[in-house]
Amino acid sequence: MSFRLSLRTKTILAAVLLPFAITACESRVNVRGNFPDPDDVSQLETGVSSRRDVAELLGSPSTLSTFKDQVWYYIGEKVEKTAFYDPVVLDRKVLVISFSPEGKLTESRSYALEDGRVIDPVTRETPTEGQDLTIVQQLLGNLGKFNPSAGE
Repeated sequence: MSFRLSLRTKTILAAVLLPFAITACESRVNVRGNFPDPDDVSQLETGVSSRRDVAELLGSPSTLSTFKDQVWYYIGEKVEKTAFYDPVVLDRKVLVISFSPEGKLTESRSYALEDGRVIDPVTRETPTEGQDLTIVQQLLGNLGKFNPSAGE
């Protein structure tokens, strides 16, 4: 028993499936975080602008410094993802805004993707105390160590 499709059925099937096949490999660009407008950043004045002024102009920061809120970070990133490949970072910007204890702007610095550094994680393992036993040693290790009369 052979199963044959007519030319018309094949054409309709191809027309329906082709858009799905094409879009499956299409790359997507995701924008994450906060990219403050450079014109807005240039309006900030050192020693004059307050935390409130910065928040009204740039919006809320992506994150704050660990202790108190004397340093604000505005972090934005554009990432391209294509099918099953690893994502590729197209653009990354970090705006660091520092405040005095009185809440006035003391400094603003901007970093781009080129300013970042690649960090190589340590791959060594921490040794643990005890013996390294094979599965057979673990299974047979307790033979003869239990006294059946002790439970009576």
